[in-house]
Amino acid sequence: MPNPEHSSSEATRSQLEQKLREVDGRLRSELLARGFDPAQDENLALTAPLAKLYMERENLRAELKTLTGTDSFTGNETDS
Repeated sequence: MPNPEHSSSEATRSQLEQKLREVDGRLRSELLARGFDPAQDENLALTAPLAKLYMERENLRAELKTLTGTDSFTGNETDS
């Protein structure tokens, strides 16, 4: 018999991961459009719109970390 609490937790985690991928993609795209290296986002003085995306991404990461107890998504999975 499936555990409803586990299913709910997995659904929440999946939704957070999807939202994080979307926000991370938007931030990376906006940084590239402005001539910045997305890998250097922590070292840049960001404009207000970019800073808002950056904070949204960091909040989602923190929420996921709290939910899972790990750093399961760094946003750099496609970087090699």
